[in-house]
Amino acid sequence: MSYRNYYIGFIFSFLLLGNIYGQEFTKPLVPEKTERFYRYLLRENEKVVAFIESSLVANGIPKLMRNLALIESNFDKNAVSSAQAVGIWQFTEDHAKQYGLPPEGRYDVYKSTLVAVQSLRNLYAKYQNWITVVAAYNCGEGCVDRAIGKSQSKKYSAFYSYLPNETTEHVQKFLIACIITDEYEALMMDYKSTDMDFRPTEKSSLAQNPSFVATEISSSFKLEIVAQEIGVTISDLLEWNPSLKKECTEKGIGNLYLPVDKMPDFLLLKNQILLKSLEN
Repeated sequence: MSYRNYYIGFIFSFLLLGNIYGQEFTKPLVPEKTERFYRYLLRENEKVVAFIESSLVANGIPKLMRNLALIESNFDKNAVSSAQAVGIWQFTEDHAKQYGLPPEGRYDVYKSTLVAVQSLRNLYAKYQNWITVVAAYNCGEGCVDRAIGKSQSKKYSAFYSYLPNETTEHVQKFLIACIITDEYEALMMDYKSTDMDFRPTEKSSLAQNPSFVATEISSSFKLEIVAQEIGVTISDLLEWNPSLKKECTEKGIGNLYLPVDKMPDFLLLKNQILLKSLEN
């Protein structure tokens, strides 16, 4: 291949994948062949798609995450990858074992979807945006955490260059799928609304506790309403966050620590909680 042809091919790939710069995404171009294929898969697997979407929504996860199963396996319950990941959600044995799913259960659409929902909730509680969740689902939390550490940023647009090519291409496929399903803007709104400041050293001991995750909130949030909306007692919330009121009073912002299973509830209800806090 000549240098000129190589260069043209590189530029074409660059545009097709919609590379990411700074803090913004360049909206990927959607190949016509890919759009036809994805629409065909969504249509031919209508019942499976409906089940996945209802399971996601019932657990506070947006329907657009059905596109993860689309790009993982084409909704093929018998799909097996070269890494021996299996089923529509492409679980490895280790990933499935974390959630009590036996190896053969990975082929079961119902059982594997319930486990996928749990996994996605936990990943969202940690990373707080669906784009990083897709990356972590592909290459693992450790890989994403190392990339975040190297870049000193929690913005995917800043740390993606430290991820494997397979993972960044996987994220691009997900973005393209969301364009095809008319959900790209919703995905970007979720990404841009996330606090992604990098804080490697936290004073709270909960920062080192894997059962808890943190997100930044302003002094406008009333802890009593936070507790009420996410279904915990105010005494527990204050025990987890003994200095939060002081932080918010002095700085106007503070880190809210919650158990990993409660953070998705807070993030999904965040706007509602803020409105109620402002009304009271």
